Amino acid sequence: MGFPQVEAFRGGENVIRVVGHRGARGILPENSMLGFEFSLSIGVPLLEFDVVLTADNVPVITHNHRLHGPTFRDTNGQFLTGEEPKVSSLTYEQIRQFDIGRLDGQSAYGRRFPDQAQLDGVQAPRLLDLLNLIDDPKYGDAYLMLELKSDPDLAHDAPSRENFVGRVLQEVRDKGLSSRAVLHSFDWNLLEECQRQAPDMPSSYLTQLPENADDVGEDSSKAVCPDFRGRRDEIPSLVKQAGGSLWCPYYADVTAENVALAKELGLCVAVWTVNEHEEIGRMIDLRVDAIVSDYPGRVQRQLSDLGMGWHVTHQ
Repeated sequence: MGFPQVEAFRGGENVIRVVGHRGARGILPENSMLGFEFSLSIGVPLLEFDVVLTADNVPVITHNHRLHGPTFRDTNGQFLTGEEPKVSSLTYEQIRQFDIGRLDGQSAYGRRFPDQAQLDGVQAPRLLDLLNLIDDPKYGDAYLMLELKSDPDLAHDAPSRENFVGRVLQEVRDKGLSSRAVLHSFDWNLLEECQRQAPDMPSSYLTQLPENADDVGEDSSKAVCPDFRGRRDEIPSLVKQAGGSLWCPYYADVTAENVALAKELGLCVAVWTVNEHEEIGRMIDLRVDAIVSDYPGRVQRQLSDLGMGWHVTHQ
């Protein structure tokens, strides 16, 4: 019957899954344990997040390859300015000295999330911290959409790719959680390495058409994602040919035609990152399998108002 962790993201009759993006970035610090715990607490056990490797080979949960100025504060409580240090140049112990609990409201990035709570004493977690959390029996229904962030500087470096995938897999396997994680990336070469090292785990293919604008203040996927210009409706076939189980397109790129094709091919379709009410409504109308959102409660609310659920066993 395929992979259980893919089925966890697949919708059903009157059911569309809800995925907490970086926890619940719209209201709590992104990629923080607080955000993940909140998502789990509101009945959204599907979590999407980003993993980067430190200088001492610790998989750490953070989005950009450099410490993100608008979200990282130094020991003096100041947001980082100037050239941001690369995650790969710092040990995890060094990264723990920074606080990620607040957003710089003066930055273009910070202005995108005016409702995010402002906290102190919040550190970037390790992958292991999140694995330990969902290993708790009360979170037995939690599944991870684990995004491996491909460093454009190392995109063609096979040994670094092999090491990155190997380190991530070792942590997931050591906790016995490989049946609850989907390996997820924009970098199709990295996903090929995932399939080589972990044929027992499914791959999720992130895609974005190059004509769409990048999100303000974030690393762009375009340096590592294949160029699909003019091939929008072929993308599901390309994902299937590459060995993908799940297709995760940018919400503006999906059409009734390519969603139908993806489903025909047996792919699970999870769209990112859908935050506005009208776009959430459009995704529901398209009957995608899962909606990845910074505001998981908004998606729950719209599904609830329509008499729809987000769990297959929804009462």
